[in-house]
Amino acid sequence: MSLFARPLPHWIAIIVFFASAQLVAAQSQEEAIVQAAASILQETMASPLNAIPQSMLADSHGVAIIPNVLKAGFIVGARHGRGLLFVREANGNWHAPVFISLTGGNIGWQVGVQSSDIVLVFRTPRSVQGILSGRLTIGADVAAAAGPVGRQGAVATDGQLQAEIFSYSRSRGLFAGVSIDGSVLRIDQLATGAFYRSPGPNQPVVVPPSALQLTQAIARYTGTAAAVANAATQNTSIVQQNRTNESDVLRAQLVQIAPELFDLVSPEWSNFLALPSSLYLSTEHPTAESLQITIDRFNTVASDPKFVQLAGRPEFQSVHALLKHYRQSLSASSSTLQLPPPPPIVEILP
Repeated sequence: MSLFARPLPHWIAIIVFFASAQLVAAQSQEEAIVQAAASILQETMASPLNAIPQSMLADSHGVAIIPNVLKAGFIVGARHGRGLLFVREANGNWHAPVFISLTGGNIGWQVGVQSSDIVLVFRTPRSVQGILSGRLTIGADVAAAAGPVGRQGAVATDGQLQAEIFSYSRSRGLFAGVSIDGSVLRIDQLATGAFYRSPGPNQPVVVPPSALQLTQAIARYTGTAAAVANAATQNTSIVQQNRTNESDVLRAQLVQIAPELFDLVSPEWSNFLALPSSLYLSTEHPTAESLQITIDRFNTVASDPKFVQLAGRPEFQSVHALLKHYRQSLSASSSTLQLPPPPPIVEILP
């Protein structure tokens, strides 16, 4: 299903609320994921006898690190986690990571374990492309196996050698291979878009220092000094292709639900309430000013008792709310409000 699958009108407010709530705090949340992934990689590779064999990493086409995958249920249940996917080019250079989610049953979990850190090593280009295409089901789309650790890397079994993904888990300080068949991996485009910001229209995204350092750490374990130097500095094409933002989501929602409103009214009303033509004719977002013209017309209808029959319709209210939210998302705003000094604090004596 498309990321922008058409919702029912009464779900619009819920979708906008959750998308906005996620994006407001997203960058700090995603930064926490990056920091956790960096700690997992460092601690995992610190013990040569109980770590992912470096020979396995050297031949990998991608690496995923998913901190704190939570388990619910007993013996048979569910798990969910959010993490990072690093993709390697044929020349050995690594791309800046994109954000991913993992969901699925808890086959292979130890009883009583509530959370685990998951590391996946992708051994073939096909396994990486599977997730970049939108969704990958481990065990169905590609074969996976519990990865060997330490010296076992040199004596992997035939069954393991047939696997396209090696999977590892760290729980309670112990690190070992784990089976996660049935788990589904997806690209998290909203999280990727929230974490990577562009300095201006049509300009490449900026890789935050934490992601750059972690990509370089991946390169140190898997490549050469040149790969470390090139890691993430120029390789942001996968990020560009797999990111979206609040404005993109709201634009898609508007284009999809507006026809439901226009189907209710006459051509004259459709012309009066028409959305900016650039929504349909261009890949660029309309200006905030052009959106405000449309919003003013919706405001006029909403405030006039003569049009209460139209203004009370959920289709009208959904489009009206999305327009205002969309305009706000396109308007440049300072991260800190410029306010006068606060009023004095009046102490109340006991």
